[in-house]
Amino acid sequence: MRPEILFPLFSPITSLKGVGDRVAPLLERVAGPLVRDVALLPPQGLVRRPVMATEAAVEGETPTFDVIIGAHLKPARPGQPWRIQAIDRTGAVTLVYFKGFGAHLEERHPVGSRRLVSGKVERERQGGGLQIVHPDFIADPQRAEEIPVSEAVYPATAGLASRAVRRFVLTALSRVPELPEWLDPAWLAQRRWPTWRDAIVGLHSPLTDADLNPAAPHRQRLAYDELLAHQLALGLRKRLTRREAAPAIGRGQLATAVQDSLPYRLTDAQARALGQIRDDLGSGRRMTRLLQGDVGAGKTVVAMLAMVEAVDAGFQAVLMAPTEILARQHFDVLEPALAAHGMKTALLTGRVKGVAREKLLATLAGGETQVVIGTHALFQDGVTFNALGLTVIDEQHRFGVVERGRLRAKGETAHLLAMSATPIPRTLELTLYGDVDVSNLDEKPPGRTPVATRAAPMHRLDEVVGRMRAAVATGAQAFWICPLVSESDLVDLAAAEARFEALKAIFGDRVGLVHGRLPAAEKDLVMTRFVAGDLAVLVATTVVEVGVDVPAASIMVIEQAERFGLAQLHQLRGRVGRGAARSSCVLLYDPPLSQVATQRLDILRQTDDGFLIAEKDLELRGGGDPLGLAQSGFPAYRIADPMAHRDLIRVAADDARLVLLRDPEFISERGRALVVLRELFDWRADGVLSEGS
Repeated sequence: MRPEILFPLFSPITSLKGVGDRVAPLLERVAGPLVRDVALLPPQGLVRRPVMATEAAVEGETPTFDVIIGAHLKPARPGQPWRIQAIDRTGAVTLVYFKGFGAHLEERHPVGSRRLVSGKVERERQGGGLQIVHPDFIADPQRAEEIPVSEAVYPATAGLASRAVRRFVLTALSRVPELPEWLDPAWLAQRRWPTWRDAIVGLHSPLTDADLNPAAPHRQRLAYDELLAHQLALGLRKRLTRREAAPAIGRGQLATAVQDSLPYRLTDAQARALGQIRDDLGSGRRMTRLLQGDVGAGKTVVAMLAMVEAVDAGFQAVLMAPTEILARQHFDVLEPALAAHGMKTALLTGRVKGVAREKLLATLAGGETQVVIGTHALFQDGVTFNALGLTVIDEQHRFGVVERGRLRAKGETAHLLAMSATPIPRTLELTLYGDVDVSNLDEKPPGRTPVATRAAPMHRLDEVVGRMRAAVATGAQAFWICPLVSESDLVDLAAAEARFEALKAIFGDRVGLVHGRLPAAEKDLVMTRFVAGDLAVLVATTVVEVGVDVPAASIMVIEQAERFGLAQLHQLRGRVGRGAARSSCVLLYDPPLSQVATQRLDILRQTDDGFLIAEKDLELRGGGDPLGLAQSGFPAYRIADPMAHRDLIRVAADDARLVLLRDPEFISERGRALVVLRELFDWRADGVLSEGS
């Protein structure tokens, strides 16, 4: 039950003065449906209004002038603006108003009156004088306090201006109560942070740009509060999950036999991860584990051995891949290995239809098929299992709550293992995966061919094509990734088609093209031909899944590589070097390069450690979007920035872990205060904001 002290903050926004039926949906779009949402809406900028003479004004700034109204210039014809000439001792400024404000303005600000005027300064056309279009403020000097020296700028939307949002924020701020302190006093003193309410006031009272910085004490305090609330929710989620009963799957002889038959030994990292998975499977509690590894680290074989353990214990196992071609690839690798030890494996995708589908579903429901590999078709209503014991998701870039929920509907007591091929910086793991256990494959199997990475300017493109032509003549295959030109699929597609035509003139029909607008069946056909070796060169945009295993592909060309993120370049590079042939990655760039772009390409040439690259990408991008994580399941934080506040994430996680260990029922004085914190941010136990939050 929500603590009574929070009731004012959880009132609807319609309880704020001025928020009626017209304004409410607009304010909800900007902030949210509750008074709390408005109070926690951070300003995005700052407008300073220093008082100055007109001669000192700089175009684009927002000063305040102390002027005398000199004349009202009425429009000569309809549609023209009303102009007011105002002067001070150093010069003049014209105030411009549209939409027929004239008569009212002349009455309120008569000629000869003294006024304080503030707004964005512009220059009239053709080198004219200063003007302010629709001043923000025009007030009698006796009411100078109405013009703030500095003013926070808030998000706006059509029909609701930033200043109106600011007014509602200040009204919501007046509803914010003093809350019990939930932070450890020693930690609070060490960081020199304000109280929670003072931090909220500071958030909305910036005086300088430094006050808008994530490193400002009041922002750090609020960010830590939010991170702590999130980590407590994730910790509670993990505790609940670990209480869920699941079949105890012990280590059997079949998995040992399969492992012994492998033509290679597991790496130490693989053995460690497999041991952690086996401990989970045998615990009698439901496993929810993420197997995170760099490209080529050997995640699939670890997952296969875990599935064999489930089969050996009398259960079924399922592996879901994000695309049909990847599902087929997994099937081609796993089916022979499992069949050699008497296990029946099936492939279920959207293409399996009619009698074949009905037969496959019958063998699943009857338990004859022990392992099934497929796409999202596995979630369809007609798919039932006889005894599902383990589900593996190869999502590569995302491990979400939605998928976990859908899987539970298929196997109420099934263990869950997810695989991610995008290494996440260890400083951010806790934000994304705080409610699951994580196993990291931080080494690669021996014999993996290093990829020689080189950078070259675009004017050497013909030279690169010439070398690729020579390599293709010896049987090599190549990926050619086209530049990310813009946010438009159509523009990117045009660039890809132009490169395709240019390469087709050289390589003929042995060039294929895949892009996001290609129908799935056509895309799969092109990819299948490339995998089979019918195509020598595959031209692709990055909106396409190119994570297929093509051992003969030994060349990766990335055009205008400076446009891509560091981790994205690393993932693309991982598509080659999977066979015995020496492989290379060429990063074509348009000079001159920025300092950050130069550093990015240098790092890629120096290392192939995906975790190190992810950390470096984080450092280079700062508060940007490393690895595309904004689209990859980051929680919807209000104040906290997972990049800027990453040093606080681990501290918050440790703090939450200690609280749940020492005071699991939240009965101490601090525990009761932490209940208020949890309810304030309203995180659900699954680690996401509740609906309407």
